[in-house]
Amino acid sequence: MVLGAAESPVLSFDVGGTDIKAGLVDARGEVLGMRRVPTPLDSSRPGEAVLDRLAELAAELATEFPGSPARAAGIIVPGIVDSVAGVGVYSANLGWRDFPFTAEAERRLGIPVAFDHDVRSAAAVEHSLGGSREFNDVVVMVVGTGIAAAVFSGGKPVTAGGFAGELGHAQVPDPDAAPGTAGSTILEAVGSAGAIAKRYHRASGNRVNGARGVLLRANDGDQLAARIWADAVDALAFTICQCVNIIGTEAVVIGGGLAEAGEELLEPLRARVDHILDFQRRPQLIRAQLGQDAGLLGAALNARALLGGKQ
Repeated sequence: MVLGAAESPVLSFDVGGTDIKAGLVDARGEVLGMRRVPTPLDSSRPGEAVLDRLAELAAELATEFPGSPARAAGIIVPGIVDSVAGVGVYSANLGWRDFPFTAEAERRLGIPVAFDHDVRSAAAVEHSLGGSREFNDVVVMVVGTGIAAAVFSGGKPVTAGGFAGELGHAQVPDPDAAPGTAGSTILEAVGSAGAIAKRYHRASGNRVNGARGVLLRANDGDQLAARIWADAVDALAFTICQCVNIIGTEAVVIGGGLAEAGEELLEPLRARVDHILDFQRRPQLIRAQLGQDAGLLGAALNARALLGGKQ
């Protein structure tokens, strides 16, 4: 996988709510010196604590690869991200508001820094090199503990100052609403992998090993598990159909932990989408192909764009 013409490696940091993945990424897309460390949580200085840890990781990588100095760095984070201004607008899980990531990271690292959203950056790689590359109007959904998405229209990312793609908070029918009412909730509360496990535990009193455990019980004839899995499929299908109606989505790429179910998720999801839609074109539903390193590669691509043709 060739990430760009410039030969110099770049630093790549994928900051998550639980851990940070870091590495030195060469022009072929090979991740050197891969590290995975806990994300530091400091309520009094959340952004600074993360960047201090990234600076330590950068120093470790520089020591390990003294002959391959990085000329740029890419940092991706969750939440609301204004990549143009270089600001982490808001992160519910990590705690920052309006933190100037680009400026502060460049001060610590001493090299140019590309700062962007984690899902948007991973999705850009998936869209460029994965199964949706032939389409122009695409939504890439990462369905795990929560749900986030990246939107491409006419082949270009829709960012809206970092507010586009918050599909996890889109309203969907609430399967737990009282009979005869038209209650609503957010997609993340029904369709995420985390919600599937939580709803099953709440309804049955039995703990399961994540959404996969619910699916296994459904396959064994557990009617409650089957209903909760079907509720998740319905909620995801509802949101996908809204995307088709509003922005004419041609393809939806499903990634994250729930996508590990493969066709056991995609087959009923396709059927439900087909049932809901009328005259609209049916979007292709595709499982993400690039796996857990998509974020690191996305951050590296962002960094390499800063180098252009420079070595």
